[in-house]
Amino acid sequence: MNEAKQINFTIVPDDSGTEPRVYANFSAVAHTPFDFTLVFCEVLPLSERDIQAAEQDHVVRAAVKAKVVLPVPAVPALIAALQEHMRAFSEAPPLPAKPHEGPVH
Repeated sequence: MNEAKQINFTIVPDDSGTEPRVYANFSAVAHTPFDFTLVFCEVLPLSERDIQAAEQDHVVRAAVKAKVVLPVPAVPALIAALQEHMRAFSEAPPLPAKPHEGPVH
């Protein structure tokens, strides 16, 4: 008698602090019939040479910091979580202004 037992649980990140944080100020999204790929990049200020190359090629290359591949069924939950956090962020009171105390990251 193998009866299937249903267990309800919540998955939470096990953030031990050993994984490095990655800063990205640009993202690109691609998809296949099976998954979505999110590519996170860091765009740095452009040098004169970068600007000249961009004027010529109409392309600025950005260093890829991380690629995340999600199966299609996981995408709606990601979108909902981002929307909820953006709503909470936009409704939060602004932080008081502080004098500049060096780098912010």
